[in-house]
Amino acid sequence: MAVAIARQPRSDPVLQFTVFIPNRLGRLHEVTQRLFERSVHILALTVLDTTDSTILRIIVDDPDLARSLLQEHGFAFTETAVVVVEIAGERQLQDVLAALLEAELNIHYTYPFLNRPAGKSALVLNVEHPEVAVDSLRRHYFTVLYQGDVSR
Repeated sequence: MAVAIARQPRSDPVLQFTVFIPNRLGRLHEVTQRLFERSVHILALTVLDTTDSTILRIIVDDPDLARSLLQEHGFAFTETAVVVVEIAGERQLQDVLAALLEAELNIHYTYPFLNRPAGKSALVLNVEHPEVAVDSLRRHYFTVLYQGDVSR
């Protein structure tokens, strides 16, 4: 008799790298080029530009190699676990936001994925209490993605 084994949900959160670079011509290109040269694919990004510096937030398909490259080339960075949720259209965006509002969670920032292997849209969310956000999104039948879902 065959025994069915239930798979545990993947719990490794998606890692976001926040890279701090001087606001100078070519620095953004340099960071992305270093990753590109070693086949680290940027899946999502957002850039916050200030007078003196730039804050680059990225999700990559190989966080270990990205971390190593950023360290090797002397880029200042931090790592943060973020929530990533699949969305399909404008109405689902409203439903995601409603699920987070229902859970009384503040959204610090959000940005979209550039592309996904499955071709579905996804949204990066930095929220207070990520574990509460994941629970709320799952209760509303959203697909929450983990690092293993977006890595190679």
